[in-house]
Amino acid sequence: MADHFRALVIEERDGKPVSGFKDLTLSDLPDHDVLVEVLFSTLNYKDGLAISGKGRIARRLPMVAGVDLAGIVVSSRSPDWKPGDKVVVNGWGMSETEWGGYTRFQRLKPEWLTRLPDAFSLEQSMAIGTAGYTAALAIDALERWGKIKTGDREVLVTGAAGGVGSVAVTLLARRGYRVTASTGRPETHDYLATLGATAFVDRAELAAKGGALQKERWAGAIDSVGSTTLANVLAQTVQSGAVAACGLAGGADLPATVMPHILRGVALLGINSVTAPHAERDKAWAILAESLERTLLAALTTVEPLSNLPQLAEDIVAGKIRGRVVIDVTR
Repeated sequence: MADHFRALVIEERDGKPVSGFKDLTLSDLPDHDVLVEVLFSTLNYKDGLAISGKGRIARRLPMVAGVDLAGIVVSSRSPDWKPGDKVVVNGWGMSETEWGGYTRFQRLKPEWLTRLPDAFSLEQSMAIGTAGYTAALAIDALERWGKIKTGDREVLVTGAAGGVGSVAVTLLARRGYRVTASTGRPETHDYLATLGATAFVDRAELAAKGGALQKERWAGAIDSVGSTTLANVLAQTVQSGAVAACGLAGGADLPATVMPHILRGVALLGINSVTAPHAERDKAWAILAESLERTLLAALTTVEPLSNLPQLAEDIVAGKIRGRVVIDVTR
């Protein structure tokens, strides 16, 4: 085991959060019960905000960034985990209040760990990451709502070319739904079609101010944009339909009315991937194992070294990233 290892750390300088690479030792890590050798992490929109300084994600500093990790248990004071166990960690406040995954080693609370599903390798689990796991949580919520049917009206995915959207499109299509993808990048249409999208909506159409009730179109939707986009999606959702909201790339506000909810019975389902209970996490991973085609997962994934994170963070915030990015923390 290395005496020193590299991590991407956010520190405060002149009252502002600034990220950079730093050498750490095991004694620098939090005093939690399970020591994990981290092999892979991933890049999410929240990571981009945290690293670039364009969003105040870390609520205590210094902070090792990275909301996801996958690795192998080195040592454990918990009877639930033993050396050699392969584990995945998504959320639980990592990169916000708890040190995260952009490091070669991390100490974690045992209740944060999920056993790596047999269906996936460590690298594949991070190709999925919080983004893909969130997409699966959203699909589970829509299906538990019970009003959307396969082969029925369209199911909309906003921010479709991003991490959550890409996985949502392919999972929905594999489960038999008619998927419409919303994106502002026409050059991604062929890519999204290979994932299963059959129709497209320009994001500008959904971002424009619309009426409180609009023509019914969507049986359901997965929205990672928020703000006016989410308001329009709700206004266009059919009687007794539902929208799973899991992101706020377009803003945290919701300039909407109660009309879709009280006149059409439209449900707004909030998705919290950070502290979801293990029963919901296990169901999400089961959906991924059942419906995520491995060749498509490979097609929407790129692998980048830890050293490229500063530029990657700028790119994802600027909307230049397509699909999923796995971070190889050994490089």
